[in-house]
Amino acid sequence: MSDNTPDSLIPYDEIVQEALRAVVGRVLGSVQETGGSLPGAHHFYITFKTGAPGVDIPKSLRERFPDEMTIVLQNKFWDLNVREDGFSVGLSFNQIPSKLNIPFAAITAFVDPAVDFGLQFQAIVEDDTPAEHDDATNDGSADGDGPDLADITSSEDGSNVVTVDFGRKK
Repeated sequence: MSDNTPDSLIPYDEIVQEALRAVVGRVLGSVQETGGSLPGAHHFYITFKTGAPGVDIPKSLRERFPDEMTIVLQNKFWDLNVREDGFSVGLSFNQIPSKLNIPFAAITAFVDPAVDFGLQFQAIVEDDTPAEHDDATNDGSADGDGPDLADITSSEDGSNVVTVDFGRKK
């Protein structure tokens, strides 16, 4: 067997990314079907590219998070509406209600720390140098001090975190 892997004419990485993003849609869809309540201790950290096509967030949030933002769906969210291509949700930031529209293609991470489950996606990148920004927080966390997303998704202790990165050849 050769050490040189041939270039694939089948876009496996894109197919897998699309399938994994469908997991996010299915989970959010089941929450929507139950009237927007999360079962048990489940809660979600969703990280997305704020400049990705189709992302619609308030101007103040885009200015504060010009590259990437993490939202928490836990206690205080409303009007969750899941579509085939993405979702919209109402969240409060500094006591200001906001509506966010996020395509699934913009999502870079999905974590449910209650069951140590996480997915990471290849980022949709227009510019390879992300701008510096503050950590994203919304008013949805029960104690206001949830776990660090990096700690959850980078665990190497056998947890259920799935990272997919096929490292395209140049």
